[in-house]
Amino acid sequence: METFYYLILSLFLSLTLLFGTRRRKLNLPPSPAWSFPVIGHLHLLKMPLQRSFLSLSKSLGGASIFSLRLGYRLVFVVSSHSVAEECFTKNDIVFANRPEFIFAKHIGYNCTTMVSSPYGDNWRNLRRIGTIEIFSRDPTAHLLFIEKLSARKCGLLQAYVVTVESAKVEMGSLFMSLTLNNIIRMLPGKRFYGDGTEDDNEARHVRQLIADAVYFADAGNAADYFPILCWITDYEKRVKKLAGRVDKFLQSLVDEKRAEKEKGNTVIDRLLALQETQPDYYTDAIIKGIIVVMILAGTDTSAATLDWAMSNLLNHPEVLKKAKTEIDEQIGSDRLIEEQDIVKLPYLQSIVSETLRLYPVVPMLVPHMSSEDCMVAGYDVPRGTNLLVNVWAIHRDPEMWEEPEKFKPERFEKEGEDKKLMPFGMGRRACPGLGLALRLVTLALGSLVQCFEWERAGEEYVDMSEDEKGITLRRATLLEAVCRPRPIVDMLLDASSCS
Repeated sequence: METFYYLILSLFLSLTLLFGTRRRKLNLPPSPAWSFPVIGHLHLLKMPLQRSFLSLSKSLGGASIFSLRLGYRLVFVVSSHSVAEECFTKNDIVFANRPEFIFAKHIGYNCTTMVSSPYGDNWRNLRRIGTIEIFSRDPTAHLLFIEKLSARKCGLLQAYVVTVESAKVEMGSLFMSLTLNNIIRMLPGKRFYGDGTEDDNEARHVRQLIADAVYFADAGNAADYFPILCWITDYEKRVKKLAGRVDKFLQSLVDEKRAEKEKGNTVIDRLLALQETQPDYYTDAIIKGIIVVMILAGTDTSAATLDWAMSNLLNHPEVLKKAKTEIDEQIGSDRLIEEQDIVKLPYLQSIVSETLRLYPVVPMLVPHMSSEDCMVAGYDVPRGTNLLVNVWAIHRDPEMWEEPEKFKPERFEKEGEDKKLMPFGMGRRACPGLGLALRLVTLALGSLVQCFEWERAGEEYVDMSEDEKGITLRRATLLEAVCRPRPIVDMLLDASSCS
């Protein structure tokens, strides 16, 4: 009898351990019904992601947050400002991690860059370096693209004046040259001119590296969610090959600066100085990781924003006229707009804000990952959940914005409207280059408006269709515009003896 009781007790304890330790059923956000075994919802990843995710949200009754099973990953997609705010305020530390993707592994030096590094000491140190050494407002910490005009230093004019007569200009490549020059000037102190010289050949090489990287850096690649695809497709092989090309270029920048006898005050100079004092931490890989983030995050994104902004100005000549009037009244026609003038130009700032609202250049932001279990919007978030924020959809939410599809800079005259924007993310992993990017875009756009008369190249409106490839939101077609110098150009050319 005693043996029987022991058997019953053992069975009871076994059942208790079996069912008592089983996790409770999770309360997950709604999910599309059409999920397949093993791959889950991978078949629903259609480009562009921001549009397909918005369609999925609408199919789920306008869900502000929904879940997907993408291969072995659980992914939450947020399409609401309030839910995104909850993620990056109440649960900011929890979502401060990044998922490991193939691109970040190979291009991001094994996920050790400021963008891809897990939340921890390495990320905190990189963020501190960025704040103090790179993105500060100290004029010695960055180089503005507009310089005193002189023989090969005509700044904006050298980039945009092909002739003193009215001319049709292809803007996209010029915007890219402008932003690339700005970043390269900050890093090794070089300048790419775009005049067919050897430097220009190097510039074309770098632009191609950036274009290839942007193409591969996408949160929607199936191989990141279903690793067996790495054996079937050549995606990882191509990323590795690109990583080799990128690393070769970055190493050449570092080696060039290291070999110079006279040290300068560029970003790479300062990083090499830190390497001398702390060689164990400031390895070449860490330095190249900082450089690659600055190049990828500071060129294509700013160029795309300028492209969208100029396209909208061409399609809305009344907005262009209002911006020109503001600049003429506040700055005048005897000098070029400068950084300290931005505060005097609220309408120009509103144009930039409205551009970032309608066309956030990273429409899905950089993916986040939960480091522990938490709750968001009343739903369970298991540890390891990937978080994608559809900022493109949030910026077009009719419950937040009046006439959300309309380009209307005047909306930002209302106090607090700019607080609803999140094109650079939110929380501790938000883009640290926000201030620098805004200054660059605002100065460049303001200078174009101040120096030239602009109109569309034809009677048709500029095509605002989106390119469906890559992580950056770009226009699908090249932007051509007709420009005619305003009187300030002649005055500046005469003053600088620029010929």
